[in-house]
Amino acid sequence: MTSDLLDNLFIGAGAMKAGTTWLYSLLETHPEIYFSYEKEIHYFYAAYVRREVLSDHARLRNVEQKYLRFDARQAKPMAIRNKLRWAANYLDGPVDDAWYRNLFMLRGQQTYAADFSNLYALLPADAWARINGRIGRLRVLYTMRDPVQRLWSHTKFHLKVSGQSDALDTWKAKDVAQFIRQPFIWENAEYGQAIRHMRNGLPHEALKFAWHEEIHQDECSFLAEIESFLEIGPHSYPEDRLHRKVNATAPRPVPEFFVDIVAKDVERIIQELTDLGLSPPASWQNSLDQTASA
Repeated sequence: MTSDLLDNLFIGAGAMKAGTTWLYSLLETHPEIYFSYEKEIHYFYAAYVRREVLSDHARLRNVEQKYLRFDARQAKPMAIRNKLRWAANYLDGPVDDAWYRNLFMLRGQQTYAADFSNLYALLPADAWARINGRIGRLRVLYTMRDPVQRLWSHTKFHLKVSGQSDALDTWKAKDVAQFIRQPFIWENAEYGQAIRHMRNGLPHEALKFAWHEEIHQDECSFLAEIESFLEIGPHSYPEDRLHRKVNATAPRPVPEFFVDIVAKDVERIIQELTDLGLSPPASWQNSLDQTASA
């Protein structure tokens, strides 16, 4: 397939809090995969769903927080020059295909450019079809996690980054239920919908689905699966990153009432995945059954 955007693109569209940052920390060391300075570019979500995600203000704030701070006593001039050049392209406009291509300007001979964004799991089917038509070879990975654990982790994470962690000390079941039903939280739990959209917009060979729980049963085997999916060579990944938790939330256990308020939806989500020909880990259903019998 010819392309007018990029030749080879690897998209990580995992659900929020389902392991994409951990995977990124390993795959960024692979010599055939190139990530820009920004792991989560969000370009396709901005192009097809909400442009304000990449507004001038949002990008300027991002650059201020991530790219303008360095220790001049220890930093290497070339590294800083490259980062600032990249940041200048990121701040440039308009946010269009040329803008997106320029974010990969430092890519060398790597086989794939890579773009990981949880927001891509929310793209509609026609967006996936249009993206696929613009890329020479597109590969998309969608990772999923036990819906109860993912929702609870997402809740804790959002409250932490927004400075509201103390709310969980006083919130009752109705408060938590109201919070998680907000679209920016709940939409990430609708795995069946995400998969239907991907399958309706992408060819079979472009898609790979994975379960967070099975990934961490054998991390090396999963990374080998990714290499096979991308048709790239094997790589020896840093041992210290393989079993490291990334962006871990505070160790606050899932309250019993939380399972109660999401149980019916989790049952539905599991059934949707089964109807789609997938086999969610048995631990998803087991966690619900154990809570119900407690």
